[in-house]
Amino acid sequence: MTQMQGKTVVMTGATSGVGAAAALKLAALGARIVFVARDATRAKATLAELEAAAPGLDHRAHIADLSLVAEARRIGETIAASEPRIDVLINNAGAVFSRRRVTAEGLEMTFALNHMAYFALTQALRGRLVASAPARIVSTASAAHAGARLAFDDLQCARGYNGQRAYRRSKLANILFTRELARRLAETGVVANCLHPGFVATRFGDDAGGWLGWAFGLAKRFAAISPEQGADTLVHLASAPEAAEVSGEYFVKRRPAKPSAAARDNAAAGRLWEASEEIAGA
Repeated sequence: MTQMQGKTVVMTGATSGVGAAAALKLAALGARIVFVARDATRAKATLAELEAAAPGLDHRAHIADLSLVAEARRIGETIAASEPRIDVLINNAGAVFSRRRVTAEGLEMTFALNHMAYFALTQALRGRLVASAPARIVSTASAAHAGARLAFDDLQCARGYNGQRAYRRSKLANILFTRELARRLAETGVVANCLHPGFVATRFGDDAGGWLGWAFGLAKRFAAISPEQGADTLVHLASAPEAAEVSGEYFVKRRPAKPSAAARDNAAAGRLWEASEEIAGA
């Protein structure tokens, strides 16, 4: 089990659920895991689990609130400066909220955490990834994107907020981001892909609040797969040799799948990138 030996994987959302299962599996394959967490206690526990599963690899944790663009950029710059190479970046942190919440930077929380954190962290690590090529960027999206459309005049969902709609739009943004990122990384040796992990029994949705939190809890009791099953495609895209040959795709159960028409809109992908740059002050 040395498929990832000598490789460094940077991850978000690694302290629970699909991310934790993927981190442990990749570590077992030989990867050194460098992850970003919000909670220091959870980070410490995850480090202990990684060390137990794959000792002696110098796994590391960084603490940051990824709902803040400035924090995502700061921690990305810190990691880029401290890591001589990065072979894989996994954007996996995410959440859903029943009621509209606004960050200290004035962004709607779902958009900030589920999309802007991906964008800002990837941009901060982009130079190091290119310098480390061949390298990979893997982002967790969702089949929940189906039927969603971005409202470019209301990316912060200020009009008639609905938690489910905000989440679906953020997952559409993940696919559009991947599509435009792959285009911009063409010929660099860095591939970018995204995936639907399945409906997984994790902590996801536990803090959503209201009827949305109740619905997630009920559904997870009857319809969810395990975190290890949900992590399978994520691990595949991060480690499988054949996954290094494709870029800009959306994967389900290890195979490229056709996302919605809105998720294949190249003009929307470019427009979202430009809007994200403006928000991030890039």
